[in-house]
Parts: sequence; C-alpha cells; structure tokens
Amino acid sequence: MAIAHSKLTAQGQISVPAEVRKKLGVGPGSVLEWDEAGEQVVVRRAGRYSSKDIHRAVFPDGAQKPRKLGDLKEGIRRAVRKRHALR
Repeated sequence: MAIAHSKLTAQGQISVPAEVRKKLGVGPGSVLEWDEAGEQVVVRRAGRYSSKDIHRAVFPDGAQKPRKLGDLKEGIRRAVRKRHALR
C-alpha cells in the first residue's frame, strides 16, 4: 500500500508529502536519489551511508588480516628509505 501520493506538474516537479519527508528525514536543500529496482523506482536520501556500507566498499572481500605493529613500522621504514634514497 502506498504511503502517500504526489502529482507531477507540467514542469516535471513533484511535492514530497510530509509523511515521506518525515520518514526520510529530509527538508529544504536535501538531495534525494532515484534508483531503479526492477519495475519499481526507489527514492532515498543521497549521501547517507552507514559505516557498514563504507566498510563493504573499502573491503569487498571482507576484513583484512590483522597486522602486528612491528610489521607496520617496518613497512613504513622501507617506504621512507625507498622514497628518500639517493639516486
């Protein structure tokens, strides 16, 4: 069942009903994102991602193996030596 209905103007504009604005937490200046999902169009707030979304984007294969502090420091030492080596 539909939450609310909107009417399209001749200029292609719509009003977002108050119930939908409250549910999405949007107001003046907010950006909405439109996406296709099969035969449906989904509207959501743009630019709002959870930490889980960001983690999945950065680590698509899951979390990396934890490293020891000594290994990290050694990697930094090697990178600095390589960068500042006399040529």
